[in-house]
Amino acid sequence: REQFAKKLVNKGFLLFVNIMRTLGILTYSGEQLHLLEQPGQLIIANHPTLIDVVFLISMVPSADCIVKSDLLVNPFMRGAIRFTGYIVNDDPEHVIEQAVKSLNQGNSLIIFPEGTRSKRNQDLVFQRGAANIAVRTKSDLRPVIITCRPLTLGKDEKWYQIPSRRFHYHMSVRDVLDIKPYLIQWPTVSARTLTKFLQQYFTSESNWNERIGT
Repeated sequence: REQFAKKLVNKGFLLFVNIMRTLGILTYSGEQLHLLEQPGQLIIANHPTLIDVVFLISMVPSADCIVKSDLLVNPFMRGAIRFTGYIVNDDPEHVIEQAVKSLNQGNSLIIFPEGTRSKRNQDLVFQRGAANIAVRTKSDLRPVIITCRPLTLGKDEKWYQIPSRRFHYHMSVRDVLDIKPYLIQWPTVSARTLTKFLQQYFTSESNWNERIGT
């Protein structure tokens, strides 16, 4: 049932993305998007817009993600979350257990290390959640660098505050990041060190994409 629900959401989001493109709301492009189809990956991405999760899930055939526990009281979201089996962030140990189970089942887990959307014109700030899961599950990381020009649907912006011209959305899927060097320390220290590295990595790569005009 959960696998069927995940594939249904995947196809539905892909249809939604293509409808937005057909209507002229946006254009999009990507690099190495086929790599997202590999099963059992821990996928991490920066989070500049509200539709990042829509794009990512539309490209991942069997995607799992971590959702806020507050959504379980939302009558419009509660059923969908339970039907898909998405992981609820109500308890850290439970999240780790469910992440291991999901990855072992061949699902790909999508995580935004920032925990929320990026703030416009501010430095990226990563939480330790993604690094903790990577260290505890001993999973390498598949980074995805997202850019949106002009930026829309960002942090503290209303859904109807869209730019006057069509925006371009780009996803760059990068080579896997090996976490073995981070497994030789205590898990808490490893997670802290890995988080610092990921924050620097995404800051550098995001700035590079901006400079070359991706």
